[in-house]
Amino acid sequence: MQATQFEFRFRLWIGLAIYFLGFWAPWVRYTAGAFAMPSTWLELSGELSRLMPLATATVVITLAAILLAAVGTFLRVWGAAYLGGSIVQSRSMQAQEVVAAGPFRYLRNPLYLGSFLFLLAIAVLMPLSGAVFAIVAMGLHLVRLILREESFLTVQQGEAYLAYKNLAPCLFPSFIPRVAAVATHPHWGNALLTESFQLTMTACFAALAWRYDAQILIQALLVCFGVSLVVRAFAVKPA
Repeated sequence: MQATQFEFRFRLWIGLAIYFLGFWAPWVRYTAGAFAMPSTWLELSGELSRLMPLATATVVITLAAILLAAVGTFLRVWGAAYLGGSIVQSRSMQAQEVVAAGPFRYLRNPLYLGSFLFLLAIAVLMPLSGAVFAIVAMGLHLVRLILREESFLTVQQGEAYLAYKNLAPCLFPSFIPRVAAVATHPHWGNALLTESFQLTMTACFAALAWRYDAQILIQALLVCFGVSLVVRAFAVKPA
């Protein structure tokens, strides 16, 4: 069930492939008679309109997507500030010390949870079957990565990590910190650069979603991803 070393090393590109397949949805696109693929945004709004006016339902789905993107981005930035951008981008697993500060006092994997919440927001732009595929595939991918990392950390850090693991939940945050505070200086500037894709896309989502045009947001997604690759390549050196 654990991810392989290859999966960990190329986790960014595997995630990108999942996004791509979710948007492309070839199993629907090339099905006879499949001329249109309405977005999950439209599908969910239509289902919710059984309980309320369509305009209200659309606003509710839009607000939910923006909130998910914002919370996911916040978790990633917060986690990266304490973990370090170079470690977040590293192609190999790091085990210098147990990081038990910031969001890591409430859960063990804030960055992976942030990634999943952000995907839930972006999935509303995909066709429905593509969104289902992306959510399931990304969920499995992240769980495999978590199992791989935690197995590695247990071997490398031993009792120190096991003690932390017994206190902090894996993915569902505690409402109160489960680990005592330690004096750790967060690097917010570095974190903002590292998570530039999520930050810029969340801003675009909040600004452009009210046009209710999925194609504009998909174009914004591509631009934000391209810009983030440039920023990450020059601003944060992966280990």
